[in-house]
Amino acid sequence: MRTRAAIIREPGKPWEVTELSLDEPRQGEVRIAFKASGLCHSDEHIQTGDSTGRLPMVGGHEGAGVIEAVGAGVTRVKAGDHVVCSFIPACGTCRYCSTGRQNLCDWGAQMMTGMLADGTFRFHDDDGADLGGFCMLGTFAERAVVSQNSCVPIDPYIPFEVAALTGCGVPTGWGTSVYAAGVRPGQTVVIFGAGGVGSNAIQGARYAGAAHVIVVDPVEFKRSKALEFGATHVYASAAEAQEAVVEMTWGQLADHAIITIGVLSAEVVDQAAAIVGKGSQVTVTSVGKSAEKQIQLAANGSVVGWQRRIQGHVFGMCNPLYDIPRLLRLYQSGQLKLDELITRRYRLDEVNQGYQDLDDGKIIRGVIVHES
Repeated sequence: MRTRAAIIREPGKPWEVTELSLDEPRQGEVRIAFKASGLCHSDEHIQTGDSTGRLPMVGGHEGAGVIEAVGAGVTRVKAGDHVVCSFIPACGTCRYCSTGRQNLCDWGAQMMTGMLADGTFRFHDDDGADLGGFCMLGTFAERAVVSQNSCVPIDPYIPFEVAALTGCGVPTGWGTSVYAAGVRPGQTVVIFGAGGVGSNAIQGARYAGAAHVIVVDPVEFKRSKALEFGATHVYASAAEAQEAVVEMTWGQLADHAIITIGVLSAEVVDQAAAIVGKGSQVTVTSVGKSAEKQIQLAANGSVVGWQRRIQGHVFGMCNPLYDIPRLLRLYQSGQLKLDELITRRYRLDEVNQGYQDLDDGKIIRGVIVHES
């Protein structure tokens, strides 16, 4: 079978839309026809070289579609099912899945190579080169073969464009506040970055009962949207937010700082540590350049003396098989805004324009709508 896909051949080069060969599904695998794919910043990290992976690679890790065929031994889904593909697979049996931490599933070890469980690939270029799919998916392809462990069945009336976002950005942001940070009613939360993940961190903080949800973002459009998603205060700079937090907390500072900017920097980590008070937590969702160190704080003044915690996490500490359906139920009941996240829809051929719009701060979340 042949399929169109957007791929990265080498860092720093634009996305290339091409046609690839696609194998049939093997043991425990399925073929999915993707209907929609989110444009997440994590894919751009591969394109820019900030994160390293095996290239060439099919991009995309936020996807929803329809199962077309299943291989031997598949029990989680069947042909015709509508599914979201979680960017973290969940085998259900490894140490982490079996202790309720599906976001740390051992199967995720091959996310940056795209190899499936047997150590081989399903995408192939015309010159014979094997290509992996980012996060063992490759949702920038019209069709892909993935493990059943990456598939989460959803109700057929959920729009694919909305469902796709729950494969990464929505649970990552929402879970950052609800699970990783553990926001509690009445607390003060400062969120650095109001893009696709940050907007959901805002929603998670409000859902958890935060009294003050303060957003720091230099882009006016994103600050405006942050208010729609539940922010109580928005500021263009950390200095402005710092002054406001001191006043609104009577000098006690914030309970939580959450970092969801596009590329993590040491400067923002320092700002986040400075804006939280005693016994507080800085939760780091963003990733930075692989060759740099972003977390370098003075132990005495910033961490030990104030009993501050620095918490990293994957997928907002969400469990894909439980939390993706849960978030979609919140969406259906009107308690979670997902349609409002989608600023613009793109064709596959417009993938580079989509990422340019993301870099320019013109969108909260763009979605590729597959035409096949």
